[in-house]
This record gives sequence, structure tokens and C-alpha cells, in this order.
Amino acid sequence: MITLFMLLIITVSVLLMLVVLVQNPKGGGLSSAFGGDSGNMLGGVRRTNDFLEKSTWTLAISLLVLVLLVNVTNPSSSIESTPESQIDEKIDNAAPTFQSPMSQPSQVSPPEPVDMNLPESAE
Repeated sequence: MITLFMLLIITVSVLLMLVVLVQNPKGGGLSSAFGGDSGNMLGGVRRTNDFLEKSTWTLAISLLVLVLLVNVTNPSSSIESTPESQIDEKIDNAAPTFQSPMSQPSQVSPPEPVDMNLPESAE
């Protein structure tokens, strides 16, 4: 199913690129080649521009919908079903070999108190 969606996404993407490249940003492009100056032809300038614009929007929306469908139907994209990496599994399964110093009784004598009296100044 995912493979079908991916093939459709690639096909729609290529078609969208072709339709966009056929258009001329200044109004020429394919519409001026087919329509010319005569507005009474069946494939006139206006109709070709409308067709290219509608096909661009249709392909763009269909590409968006296909990408969303792949994300929704792809079971490996959900957070709950992603397998842990081997490092995470080893860390979780490893026996704790390190114990914090706070968990063991202290065998070191406490530090000696510091004399906080300031020396008297010599006059």
C-alpha cells in the first residue's frame, strides 16, 4: 500500500513539475503558442491558461493529500511502534554497575572546621 502511494507521489510530483515548467510567468508559454492572437479558437489563450492553472492546483492538492495519506497509513511513523535502538536496549537491560557516592556509607572523615576569624591588622 505504501509503495503504491509512493509511486503516485512520484508521478504527481513529476507531472506538477512539467505543468509548472510549461507555464510562462509573463503570460506567454504554452498558451501563446496554441492560442496566438485569435481568441475565437477552441484552445485559445484564456482556456489554456485556465487549464494550466487548474491542473497546477489539482496536482498540488493531490500531492498534499497523498503525502498526508502516507503519513496516516504508515505504521512505522507512529511514536509508540518505533523500535528502540540497540544502544537504548543495552542501556535498559544492563545491570547497574555504578553506584552513586550518596548511596554508600561514607568512610571518609568529615572535613575539619575552618577558622572564620580574621587576623588582626598590625598597626
